[in-house]
Amino acid sequence: SPRSPPTDNAANDDHHDHASARPHHSLTDHVAAVLTQPVGEQAWMEAVLASPFGATTVGLLKEQALAFGGLMLTDLGRAAVEKHLDPRLLGVVEQLDPVDGSMLPFSGDGIGVGARLVAASGVAIRIRDEGGRLAGTVIVFKPAAGMTTLASLAMNSDAGHLERMLRVAKAARRPAAILFADLEGSSPLARRLPTASYFALSRRLVRAADHHVISSGGLVGRHVGDGLAAFFLAETAGTESAAARACIAAARAVRDAVPDIARRSDLGPDDVVVRMGLHWGATLYVGNITSEGRSEVTAMGDEVNEAARIEACAMGGRVLASKNLIERLSPDVSVELDIDTSRIAYTTLAELPHATEKARRDAPAIAVCEI
Repeated sequence: SPRSPPTDNAANDDHHDHASARPHHSLTDHVAAVLTQPVGEQAWMEAVLASPFGATTVGLLKEQALAFGGLMLTDLGRAAVEKHLDPRLLGVVEQLDPVDGSMLPFSGDGIGVGARLVAASGVAIRIRDEGGRLAGTVIVFKPAAGMTTLASLAMNSDAGHLERMLRVAKAARRPAAILFADLEGSSPLARRLPTASYFALSRRLVRAADHHVISSGGLVGRHVGDGLAAFFLAETAGTESAAARACIAAARAVRDAVPDIARRSDLGPDDVVVRMGLHWGATLYVGNITSEGRSEVTAMGDEVNEAARIEACAMGGRVLASKNLIERLSPDVSVELDIDTSRIAYTTLAELPHATEKARRDAPAIAVCEI
């Protein structure tokens, strides 16, 4: 007979790990935990339905029961399955036939990932010990996309950046350094160049900027036109000083890459001018927005708008950093970056000769310096 279902706490710890074998537990144990319960008791099924991952609806649980139920019949027999199966799934039993084998492929409309479904296929692999006794069942899921598509996505992504994106999957307050960058004079340049040439220039700029942000430990934010937003979180950098340092290092690396991008685009150095604004966000609300078409990190808060105002004032390819950012640097990091924090003379945005109207209106008192 099936063992008692695990507690709800065990469900919360284990429900997302479909690929882990459980020594000395057969598929019977797995199905008894996930699909069955004595009537009137709260079993693991409720925890599974409440989870954002896996079989998140009764319909998906029915699909799972249809996929693996044949193995369950082999272990238990039809009468025992009917006795222990959750009442919501009883209609599945009559559709099942016993299945005996080491592997059982399956496919389904999807598995729950957050608030949406992802089409998936996979295989259930039965694991036996040296004596031939069933030790467990490994259930491996994969998205229904072809391996060529999955391999292309994986090879074109940075593993460290993906991990950092996962860490901000749940939006929260996260202190961070902010980098805004934009191509100056992009509209007249776009009119002057052939469309294909301007697209190639934009792609080179975006790739270079993303590379240096990621290499410095940052998170690439939204691309708007020729602009870039990036965030360097204190929680991933380790300290506020380290986050500010990474932001400055990335900005300098992007600035140094611009002349080569201009040369490769058959343009002069004065044709490709990138302005950058750096700021500190003490109260940023940072999270990852994922849909069927894209996944991107975004941040909200007054400091984001202030960083945009700083960037717009950095005319002539300058890199302007706010006082709030510079004063996050520890003494040793300041020396490393060749920034003498004791001798900096700051200027407010309102005092800059090329300050934009929005900067004078929205952030006139933000103190900045050129780095």
